[in-house]
Amino acid sequence: MDLREKMITLSPMTQEFPKAKNPLILRYHRLLEAFSKSDDERDFYLDRVEGFILYFNLDKSEEDLHAAESELKNTPDRFCLIPKLTYYETKKFMEGFVNEKVYDIDTKEKLLDIIGAKEARENFLEFIYDHLTEMDKWQQYYHERSRIRIIEFLRKWNIYFVFEEDLELASPLVEKLKIHTFDGRVSKDVAQGRELLEVKAKTYYSSEALNPRPKRGRPPKQQAKVELEPQLTDDMYTTVPSPLRQFLFTPDFSRKGATFSSKFDSEEQLLASLKGSSKVRVDSKLEVLSQRLESLRYLSGRLKDIEGKDPALDKQLASVVTAGLEEEEDPKLAHLVKGVLPKKGKPRIGKEELIEKKKKGVKKVTPIKYKTNKKK
Repeated sequence: MDLREKMITLSPMTQEFPKAKNPLILRYHRLLEAFSKSDDERDFYLDRVEGFILYFNLDKSEEDLHAAESELKNTPDRFCLIPKLTYYETKKFMEGFVNEKVYDIDTKEKLLDIIGAKEARENFLEFIYDHLTEMDKWQQYYHERSRIRIIEFLRKWNIYFVFEEDLELASPLVEKLKIHTFDGRVSKDVAQGRELLEVKAKTYYSSEALNPRPKRGRPPKQQAKVELEPQLTDDMYTTVPSPLRQFLFTPDFSRKGATFSSKFDSEEQLLASLKGSSKVRVDSKLEVLSQRLESLRYLSGRLKDIEGKDPALDKQLASVVTAGLEEEEDPKLAHLVKGVLPKKGKPRIGKEELIEKKKKGVKKVTPIKYKTNKKK
């Protein structure tokens, strides 16, 4: 008896539903977002037949909610409620990160103080996003721990699955596997694809899936990390009951979707809410100013051949610099000074002025005489 048949016998459904001929192809990032956003006002359900996710919130009409609730009651074996992240689990996430990944003593003490205070979840994220070195480690730790939690949940419900993000199959083949999920007779390539899915599904039920071991041996050379988005295929659900279609949870793939925050739907909303979000706007203005200053230093020498030859042009250039180089006001002048800025400091002295200055000679100064006390 293989793993799939064993799981079906362990978790039989009282009602008759179509049975998938291959492991369910699930989206890990969608499950991750559902796990992080599930709370008292938002419920997420996973379909055990085809693998889609349902999202229930209070924004829907009362009639639609009642129809969906009736459908869930009529098919209790089909859907399983995604567990909500409790306060204890949230605290365990943060404390585990601080104890395992944070090495600076001051940073560790500060984070532990935040975890023990009110609004620990949001204040913890605010501190992490202000420290880039800790943020990268936090994102990696959060994904690793969440992956284990999601696999534990799927194994508890004996769901035979693979994560689409982990597949190394061509997109056309994955689409065929989705289309023929419930078909008995399939083409040769689909049959081979099912065999590969069977092999991959067994890895999630191994002991290493819940206790990943660090790789041994010499670490690889440090190279520039290139993150490529996985080639995900379109959703192809064929067994969604009509009352539940508007509750399908199908967000697009995003690496920044997991914010560990239940209040905000995206990382952009989280950053906008942080107390230090104004720093981003200030830093952008300072960056623009620094770029202009660099332009002043780099291009100031280009006016050496122009200055002193035409006093009228010098005045025009000075007026342009004072106005902040608004090129739209005078296109002809902007064309002349394009990429050229005057150098700060005193203007250069012409040859004629220098000769006159030498003719005048050096100005004589009368020495100061100090009175001396005469001896009596």
